[in-house]
Amino acid sequence: MMPTLAEIQNFSGKYPKQLYLLFFTEMWERFTFYGMRALLVLFMTSQLHFDDIKSNMLYGVYQSLIYAMPVIGGLMADRYLGFQRSIIFGAVLMAIGSFVLAIPNTTTYFFGMSVIVVGNGYFKPNISSIVGNLYKEGDSRRDAGFSLFYMGINVGAMLGGLICGYVGQEINWHAGFGLAGIFMLVGLVTFLKGRKNLGPVGLAPNETFLKEKILPIITKEQLIYIASIVTIPLFVWILFNYNFYSYLINAFGVLSLVYVLYLAVKEGKAVLQLIMAALVLIIFSALFWAFYEQGGGSLNLFTDRHVNLNFFGVQLSSAALNNGIAGAMIVLLSPIFAWLWLWLSKKNIEPNAAIKFALALLQLGLGFYCFILGAAYVNEAGRIPLLFFVLAYFFMCTGELCISPIGLSVITKLSPPKMVGLMMGVWFLASSYGQYLAGWIGSLMAIPTNEGDIKISPAASLAIYNTTFLQIAIISVCSGVLLLLLSPFLKKMMQGKA
Repeated sequence: MMPTLAEIQNFSGKYPKQLYLLFFTEMWERFTFYGMRALLVLFMTSQLHFDDIKSNMLYGVYQSLIYAMPVIGGLMADRYLGFQRSIIFGAVLMAIGSFVLAIPNTTTYFFGMSVIVVGNGYFKPNISSIVGNLYKEGDSRRDAGFSLFYMGINVGAMLGGLICGYVGQEINWHAGFGLAGIFMLVGLVTFLKGRKNLGPVGLAPNETFLKEKILPIITKEQLIYIASIVTIPLFVWILFNYNFYSYLINAFGVLSLVYVLYLAVKEGKAVLQLIMAALVLIIFSALFWAFYEQGGGSLNLFTDRHVNLNFFGVQLSSAALNNGIAGAMIVLLSPIFAWLWLWLSKKNIEPNAAIKFALALLQLGLGFYCFILGAAYVNEAGRIPLLFFVLAYFFMCTGELCISPIGLSVITKLSPPKMVGLMMGVWFLASSYGQYLAGWIGSLMAIPTNEGDIKISPAASLAIYNTTFLQIAIISVCSGVLLLLLSPFLKKMMQGKA
């Protein structure tokens, strides 16, 4: 017998039991996503022989599409499919896309990426929305729940980065992609077996509508799936014509912003203030991700070229190290942050969301400065000590824990129920802007190469990276200070909700 919404939300203890189902489903999906992400740029530079500029820009456009599609996926879930159906459909597509990437044929590369773009758009915003719906409005345990959920994300990210990164780089690139697809199927089976425990949470708003037929053999639900699949060739075209993408995302962003404000105005002044506060935080989050997501692009190449990978005589895989270390740190630090927010809440001194976002930017800037400090101890091969690499990621990850799980939570707090899925999509759209900017910023650190071989000295190459790292550190810290100054005004606009 399925539980009712009241039974789900009236739980005792720290976490509702349904959170663990979502934890493991998201964990395996993130294994797939980050396992595949660990290989993308290195595969493009070493196997497809793209130069640094093209590889970084393609990575940025692909990642941007990954985070833009949740606007559509969230809207379709809100209006038609519901969260549960959307998650299942997205998981199926992501598994298929990963297996397509595993085909040893470079002509399928962009097609596999495009299938994953559509699948992620349906999966990513809607599982986060279900987490928010497990809590009553005003439940102080919500942030702790999202922090635990975020730990599940990073267990998957850690395992995917380490395992797929190693298998792909050291054994076979396509086997690494295929392994990611296998674990997406594990996540899908996990969700299907446990979804009955979600009760009414995430079901379609109108089951009758979905069953209505457009044609004798096609229902409205099936039409949504077919229309989504038909968009895949469009994304293939965008990846082939990546220089055109800036025009597309700007238009998409403006239309989304206008639509959100239109809906907010219709809801009245109080809701408009909440949405405006959310949008300010979303803008700063875009800047955060533009810098943080160097991890999948330029930092992948930087680690391979300029980090001493010798760990007590063991030569580490750069793909596994760079893409596994962040997940490992988040896994270790998430329980501490979950406890910290609960403890501060009980003491009635928990910082509001704006201050948490500001702290994230300050720590991110400190992290990038650690890369610069490491350059003072570079060896003859132009490689910085592993210690400074680890220290940099430590501060980047503590910054991430102050913004990403908190961001997911704050969007559900500030959005009226009928706009939660859409606003979650807008949150990911801001991340989409950040991802595109990340690719562009990464292209500023392009090192001259000839079919993967660097054409300049290690010292000259390291200097190119450090120049941009310093600029990132300065802008990030200044942005954090600005947000601290704005936090009293934002606190008032948020009306005590975040």
